[in-house]
Amino acid sequence: MQESGTTAGLRGIDSVDGTVAWASGTGGTVLRTIDGGAHWTKCAVPDAATDGATLDFRGIQAFNDQAAIVMASGPGEKSRLYKTTDGCKSWTLLLKNTEQKGFWDAILTDTYDNDLVLLGDPVGGRFVIQHSRDHGQTWSSFVRPNRLPEQHSNGESVFAASNGSMYLNDREYSVIFVTGGSGRSEIISGHFVDYFDTGGSIRFYRQSLPVTRGSQSAGAFSFAYRDCLTEIVSRKAEYCPVVVVGGDYLKPQKREGTAAYAQFSALLGKSEGWHEALTPPHGYRSAVQWGGSIEQWGDRFLAWITVGTNGSDISRDDGKTWQPIDNGNWNALSLPFVVGPNGRIARLNPAALAGGK
Repeated sequence: MQESGTTAGLRGIDSVDGTVAWASGTGGTVLRTIDGGAHWTKCAVPDAATDGATLDFRGIQAFNDQAAIVMASGPGEKSRLYKTTDGCKSWTLLLKNTEQKGFWDAILTDTYDNDLVLLGDPVGGRFVIQHSRDHGQTWSSFVRPNRLPEQHSNGESVFAASNGSMYLNDREYSVIFVTGGSGRSEIISGHFVDYFDTGGSIRFYRQSLPVTRGSQSAGAFSFAYRDCLTEIVSRKAEYCPVVVVGGDYLKPQKREGTAAYAQFSALLGKSEGWHEALTPPHGYRSAVQWGGSIEQWGDRFLAWITVGTNGSDISRDDGKTWQPIDNGNWNALSLPFVVGPNGRIARLNPAALAGGK
């Protein structure tokens, strides 16, 4: 556990390299560490002179120790994007939601050219997906409004619980996100390489997920992808392992329907079939991440971690079975950090996990 210096509910976390990390949450809260979490500093509140202290920052994307973009989630104009380039001493408003019924859920940047993608709940029956190619200065829709993915039921939406509902495959220029709410729990994927290169058409694919559904509080909350490009290039694999977690946040102890796994092709935008976890996590989960990319710890950490309001779990068999790690109250994950309500921040010690390296 670490000292955050705040009691805000934290839902945004982005670790740049394990030493520099940024976190965000309720009350206009943004935090930053430049020493691996030994000290967390509270940033200036964006738009503090007006309504900044009322904003709920559900997502944050950091570029280095000086620059980051934070996303506020809320109805209408309460959904906004702010950017800092001076270590969060000051903020510039990049974008404000103009749709009264809009609500933003996730923001991600790719690791190659810092393209940004913003995901929002349906407006006029279609999900909102916006894109920036200049570090957030200007934004446009990926496609014409009538080509965006449709909302297949009145209650279908995206959960903004952890900024984990969307995934970008920057090598294949694909965007993937998961939905929930009454009636449906699905994965929606679009492949954009033709659009980027030639302005060609974009096609979205949908697949049903074997996770809890049927109420506004239930569905898929987070998607994670294990990159296996080396195996694909060497023709040892055509699909890569992926994991989806979720459940019903009003029933945090319920294990059934909280995780699913598949072999997924980002290029095709499809899986070979989704399967419910044989041994699920020990409750509702809002975020999941593959740990194999955390190389600054020395040995590669070949496991998946998922977190939720009654604890965290680990899987070493690509999501088929899960074992508990702790019983803490967590919202979001960016390894090696995890955040939760009341200013909770912790850093994972992989050496404490038997067989974790």
